[in-house]
Amino acid sequence: MKTTPKLLLLAMLLTLVSSIRADEGMWMLGNLNKQTRRSMKELGLKLPAKKLYDPKKPSLKDAVVSFGGFCTGVVVSPDGLLLTNHHCGFQCVQQHSTVEHDYIQDGFVARTREEELPNPELYVRFLLRTEDVTPRVLSVVSPSMSESERTVAVDSVMMAIGQEVSLADSTLVGVVDPYYGGNEFWLSVYRDFYDVRLVFAPPSSIGKFGWDKDNWEWPRHTGDFCVFRIYADRDNRPADYSPDNVPYRPAYVAPVSLEGYREGSFCMTLGYPGTTERYLSSYGIEEMMACDNQARIDIRGVKQAIWKREMDRREDIRIKYASKYDESSNYWKNSIGVNRAIRRLNVLDKKRAMEQELHRWIREKSQLTDVRSDEGMSGLLPLFTDLELAYRNRRDVTRAQAYFVETFFNGPELVQQALMLLNLDFEGEEEQVITALKKMVEKYDNMDEQIDREVFTALLREYRQRVDTLYWPEPCHAVDSRFGGSEQAYVDTLYEHSLMDSKEGLRRFLANDTTYVLFEDPAINLCIDLLTKYFEMEMQLKEPTQVVTRGERLLTQAVRRMYSERNFYPDANSSMRLSFGAVGGYDPFDGAHYDYYTTSRGILQKVKAHAGDVDFAVQPQVLRQLSSRDFGPYADEQGDMRVCFISNNDITGGNSGSPMFNARGELLGLAFDGNWEAMSSDLLYEPRTQRCIGVDVRYILFVMERIGHASHLIEEFNLVR
Repeated sequence: MKTTPKLLLLAMLLTLVSSIRADEGMWMLGNLNKQTRRSMKELGLKLPAKKLYDPKKPSLKDAVVSFGGFCTGVVVSPDGLLLTNHHCGFQCVQQHSTVEHDYIQDGFVARTREEELPNPELYVRFLLRTEDVTPRVLSVVSPSMSESERTVAVDSVMMAIGQEVSLADSTLVGVVDPYYGGNEFWLSVYRDFYDVRLVFAPPSSIGKFGWDKDNWEWPRHTGDFCVFRIYADRDNRPADYSPDNVPYRPAYVAPVSLEGYREGSFCMTLGYPGTTERYLSSYGIEEMMACDNQARIDIRGVKQAIWKREMDRREDIRIKYASKYDESSNYWKNSIGVNRAIRRLNVLDKKRAMEQELHRWIREKSQLTDVRSDEGMSGLLPLFTDLELAYRNRRDVTRAQAYFVETFFNGPELVQQALMLLNLDFEGEEEQVITALKKMVEKYDNMDEQIDREVFTALLREYRQRVDTLYWPEPCHAVDSRFGGSEQAYVDTLYEHSLMDSKEGLRRFLANDTTYVLFEDPAINLCIDLLTKYFEMEMQLKEPTQVVTRGERLLTQAVRRMYSERNFYPDANSSMRLSFGAVGGYDPFDGAHYDYYTTSRGILQKVKAHAGDVDFAVQPQVLRQLSSRDFGPYADEQGDMRVCFISNNDITGGNSGSPMFNARGELLGLAFDGNWEAMSSDLLYEPRTQRCIGVDVRYILFVMERIGHASHLIEEFNLVR
């Protein structure tokens, strides 16, 4: 049979937009349709849908939490014990670490409940129920509204619906999120708990094994886990930290499997994925690559090189900077991988092919119907022309703003501290003001002025070289007009005359010291100049951005309409999602195959291969334990200690710490990463190569018992063989 170009195009489109594969999709638990439930059953799920999500009775979703709003965790004991990733709890580990008690390097174990360490800024969030509120939200929208008017109207209703939840019950939080580009709206009702204590952290040689070099890579041998405990008041209700609080009694506890998995085993994740852009236009992807991603690559690369050099030189700097380096480098490497994968996997070509087919469909549809009388088709004819022009009109400003944010707002900590003080609402609630001030003090404690000076100098030089003078804030011009083109001279003068480079300025300001005038401090004046330039760029972006927002929303609507028979899922938006698939290896490139799990042998091999590299250094006692091959009940059927495994579950940032369950809803491990070959997965799911990397729960138990000597914690788990 001869394959025509049109058939080839249709095959490509099916690859791009079809969402019926069991291994693709971030599904809403409260909106699982028959097709999705059937696909899960066919793949091997043994549980009924009601066991996954039931707003009235305990179900699997009641064991899963949003951890701090940036990760996921799972409850594994009747006394509120919680598993999440080591990199999710890393900031807490760092905050409690000192040179004398280096929990980053040595790990931490609470031998008693009294030794568990509180984290006042941390919270966990349980989902209680979801509800479709689309008709109510869109009831305030009219065709005559501009995009900005529509946004204001929609946001006001979303906020009102959320506030109704808290007014009815002060322990609840209501959040309305947009779905499908703002075409649907769902209410999620949560209960937050604010007393979350660190219980166990492995040494970083386990929890961060491989560090940056192994990040986003497979094969992986990282024991990426941490253990916390949720506390509540004596009535099991949310409460701020208090010694009188007791362990939280969860509605549902996840059972833990000792049986493991095989190639093809059913696997599902429940978690809180951050954001994906599966419906984003090709113009939006091009902008993402050239602006946000490239700015992150260029600017953070400079900053991190300085940080890493000093971290390797001094123990105190390593402890101070470990968490912020980890946070910064994670999405620096992600951006590198995303841009690389977009090119390698021809994502733009696939998007453009879909858009051409959609444009043809719109033209054909318009010839058959009176477009003006068809509200769903209204305005679609010029859709792609409008989108292309709007993205082009904002391209230069968007690029400059991306470099601006990375250079100044995410760069020198002096600037961040001054901005925090400027934005602090001293007339707000006392608790919020105190929390903000504590954050500033903590930030000063983890800041080295000389390092910050060097970072500021290097980033200022980078910005001046990469960004057109049209988008320079005043400091960039001052370097030339007052300091002879020397960024170093400008930065040195700034730090020498500002009191915001240490706690001294904050102390004198809070003490109402009349000899210190805040708005005469050069760091504060610098921030005012920066905010002025940023606002100027925002004004330039306002009009084209409204066109982009409307165009992307209509594009998503048109795609769903054109393929109305398809089973679509919405982009991730930090709400709870289910993904499902199977455990399995993959072929990263021609002639190579990656197995679906790794073992402790790989740790020993990497330590030997990377001798002298601190990122792969492991304590002798850990190596002895691994070399002994005494893995007890946690060994697999071959007697090996499995460390990590992969599945084709569909995940993204925010899924870190998500429980990976088997067909019976038993815990197999924790998701913690994606793989390098499929870094463009937020834009396009690639079934052949996309994999979710998880740490095996049996390795977690082994580390806790044999290395951390924390058998008292394992006794709380519901272990199932």
